[in-house]
Amino acid sequence: MIEEGRPQDLPKMIEIKARDVTFEDGVTEASAIQNVKDKLGTMLGKLWRVSKKVNSRFPAELKAEAKVGVKAAADQGFDYRSLAKRVLGDPFGFLTEQRARMEVEDLGDGTAAISIDKEPAFGGLLTMVETSDGWKMNVPVDTLRSNKYWPDSRHEWAVIASMMIGIENSLGEFEGEFDQGKIRSVREAGERVGRLVGESVVVQSIIYSMMKRDDGTKDKDAAPTKSTAKSKPDSKPDSKPDSKP
Repeated sequence: MIEEGRPQDLPKMIEIKARDVTFEDGVTEASAIQNVKDKLGTMLGKLWRVSKKVNSRFPAELKAEAKVGVKAAADQGFDYRSLAKRVLGDPFGFLTEQRARMEVEDLGDGTAAISIDKEPAFGGLLTMVETSDGWKMNVPVDTLRSNKYWPDSRHEWAVIASMMIGIENSLGEFEGEFDQGKIRSVREAGERVGRLVGESVVVQSIIYSMMKRDDGTKDKDAAPTKSTAKSKPDSKPDSKPDSKP
């Protein structure tokens, strides 16, 4: 998908099993999850377009940055401006690196094991599952649900979707400034997009953390919840995702 210039389709390769839950506003958990995936895909498409523009204007600078790599930059310590600069140069470089190290073994039961450098990926938690739309990466929901930060309610999934929208809008604001010639170097690009995206993510993260803190027990969230929100997700699940890599 990345080689074909379709990064917006990457979320279609992810399988997140939803519970048979309908929230008070009529939205099912499956629909809420699909809404997040839709927003993620749109955001990735925007990131791809912005990256192409930055690469076109600053090829030499970004070539030097590429030698370090996104993962290496992250391992050196979290500097969101520096990391943003490298992500702009090669937003999906980490996936490309992992693909070369990855092996997949069909277990013959509709699932497949994934190994990285001959070792089970993430302790064997990351697997693939065969669906009606083809093979997809299977998110270990049952394991993740034990973590208090896994979204369980309608509102929590909506905040995750809003986070994707916020990042997309920040990238759009950066793109406008870039097109106007206000960004004169890769360094300025990294600092500006890092600040815009960082501020958006921080705000949404604070909102999400406060919601989880006030939620009480996980059992309370597991059932359909009363919601004061009147709006429904502004996108519906795709009828048949494209599962080709």
